[in-house]
Amino acid sequence: MTVPKQIAKPPFQNLLELRTDTAKPLYQQLEDQLTRLIGDGTLPAGTTLPAERQLAERLNISRATVQRSYNALRERKLLSAQGRLGSIVQGEGPRLHSGMDRLKGFTEEMQELGRVPSSRIIERSVVNDRSIASIFGRSSHARFLKLVRVRSGDGIPMSREVAWYNLERAPELAEGDLSGSVYARFAALGLPLTRCDQTIEAAAPTGEECAIFGFDAPVPCLLIKRRSYGADGDMLEYVEGLFRGDNYTYRLTLTA
Repeated sequence: MTVPKQIAKPPFQNLLELRTDTAKPLYQQLEDQLTRLIGDGTLPAGTTLPAERQLAERLNISRATVQRSYNALRERKLLSAQGRLGSIVQGEGPRLHSGMDRLKGFTEEMQELGRVPSSRIIERSVVNDRSIASIFGRSSHARFLKLVRVRSGDGIPMSREVAWYNLERAPELAEGDLSGSVYARFAALGLPLTRCDQTIEAAAPTGEECAIFGFDAPVPCLLIKRRSYGADGDMLEYVEGLFRGDNYTYRLTLTA
């Protein structure tokens, strides 16, 4: 049996036809054609478009032309800024809407939203920290695993997370594989998380976080602080995660 060859899709910029023999300005032609490609699904939500300078070079037009088109699409909520990394297509749903009806980790959350989760560990160390020990209700000599990670969905950085884990209850975490879900690791150790206390507040990203998210300038973000507990009420995790505010919202359902 002959297996048909898969035909690779052309780069989206090859689908753009900017004409100089018409009265319509180039920036408007580009905006209209990008709108069409987003609308018909050729550029689905979550697609990262090239940065302004890169697209201008590929199309042999000025950066100002691309900038004007991108700005118009952002005003229409079809794109969100990614700074020097490009822009994200928002499509019909400009933000990720995550429910808060039950306890779940980032990995499960991304999977439920139809995105592929991934993590990049920036720092991993065993520490003694008096202020963190106080949060956990432990002695100042208690040891914790500190884990700093960039959490991504479909390869797009969604949050920078700083977490501390109780090594008195789960010493295996100090050496185990934590590239995936730490919550799944807790469950495998017989310590499933059963409840958490969580707060959400507005925060501005630091210079390091702007670089991670690809922001040219600070964009309002969501700072989520979470204390997670096991079935016996012992605190197992404290985490502070900064989530990008241009592509992420939380949804609450309230009943009387």
